[in-house]
Amino acid sequence: MALISEEDKKIIKEKFEKELEEDVKIIYFTEHFKCQFCRETKEILETLAGIDDKIMLDVHEFEKEKDLVAKYKIDKIPATLIFGKREYKIRFFGIPSGYEFSTLLEDIIDVSKGKSRLKDEIKEEIKKIDQSIHIQVFVTPTCPYCPIMVHLAHQMAIENDKIMADMVEVIEFPHLAQKYKVMGVPKIVINETRNVVGAVPEEILLEEMKAAIGI
Repeated sequence: MALISEEDKKIIKEKFEKELEEDVKIIYFTEHFKCQFCRETKEILETLAGIDDKIMLDVHEFEKEKDLVAKYKIDKIPATLIFGKREYKIRFFGIPSGYEFSTLLEDIIDVSKGKSRLKDEIKEEIKKIDQSIHIQVFVTPTCPYCPIMVHLAHQMAIENDKIMADMVEVIEFPHLAQKYKVMGVPKIVINETRNVVGAVPEEILLEEMKAAIGI
């Protein structure tokens, strides 16, 4: 049974035809073994790439292509990276299913436009950041509030290439759930030092990012 129904494909096609502007490149890291949802994730991405010719999919082997793995700092799979005109540091670790599927679609549209939907004043503050920031948003597919924070983190990565923003699906990576003491989702970890639990406005996430780098 297909993971994306024919009816959903029609809806997505109409959305892409209406909203996509420039080409989008998806880079996907997978493995044939030892990866719980790699096959399903690949099916989702191949389906999306087949819906609109503005979407291009590159598939790479995690174990065999070490240079690319190192270049993009991939430490777990399945890993999905979304690029537009430039290499936005927008990443999904784990299958983008359930509520997170909507985040994937919105990210594709955002990078095709090369801009986020953040408030103008927030964009200006983000552009001032000159230190590296790594945002990890821990999620589960059944969490209705998680996409809000994943999409917010990804939008911030669009506005500043110093920001890397990850979705991490905790069911697939239980060792990370334990490491970061994820008791509820969404949980946001910034530069290993700042923690936010629950959905918060963009202003609050920005302040936490600043605190993580001491500004």
